[in-house]
Amino acid sequence: MKGYFGIGIEGASKAVNVGTLFRTAHAFDAAFVFTLRAHYNRREGASSDTSDTPRSVPTYHFADLPAFRLPLGCRLVGIEITDDAIELPSFRHPRQAAYILGAEREGLSADVQSLCDYVVRIPTRFSVNLGVAGALVMYDRLQSLGRHAPRPVAEGAPTELVEVPRFGEPMYKRRQRIRQKALPKQ
Repeated sequence: MKGYFGIGIEGASKAVNVGTLFRTAHAFDAAFVFTLRAHYNRREGASSDTSDTPRSVPTYHFADLPAFRLPLGCRLVGIEITDDAIELPSFRHPRQAAYILGAEREGLSADVQSLCDYVVRIPTRFSVNLGVAGALVMYDRLQSLGRHAPRPVAEGAPTELVEVPRFGEPMYKRRQRIRQKALPKQ
């Protein structure tokens, strides 16, 4: 899968939920994880982050909004239940994305939502646990941007294999060969 993603939370109130989010992000091969305006106690989060994500994945803690930074070209995608949010099954994920979820009780603040390139909602009847919401978003990203065999019409596993992409030789080799053919023979 081309591109990368990171995921984080604004203002977490439960270290266990952050630990679960970070562990799941590690499992889905996140490029980075982060907190914004949150006091994350790594020792408390370790009860749910059994993979110890901060030792394996770049982890950033931003004290406030002015300190918040993303890599160049990275799009910020807020996950929040709002009337004008894009429903997750209809959303095309950016190749370079950082997903941000709000704290369990407060959700994403208005100032963070205003920074988001997109705000997406998970189409459920009511809000789900922070770790579950993050997992759903990461799975949807994998499902929509990854290379997988098409789903079968009937139930069960796909009958077709995923075609492995074929790439030609590097462009500079091709150009070099064309130039050599164009040179007059001596």
